[in-house]
Amino acid sequence: MKNRIYKNREAKMICGVCAGVAEYFDLDPTLVRVAWAVLALAGSVGFWAYVICALIFPDKKDVL
Repeated sequence: MKNRIYKNREAKMICGVCAGVAEYFDLDPTLVRVAWAVLALAGSVGFWAYVICALIFPDKKDVL
């Protein structure tokens, strides 16, 4: 099976984007959330990236 990126709604805090990215790269979701928060506070790049990913990434149930 091909490794795909998706939103993980079961492990979500907001939309599940960070949980899905963490599973894709085999990282701790907390590290991904902290990194994304730092990007969001640094000129709002992280905020817009999160919004775009939340709209584009499919749900885990749709991928698997």
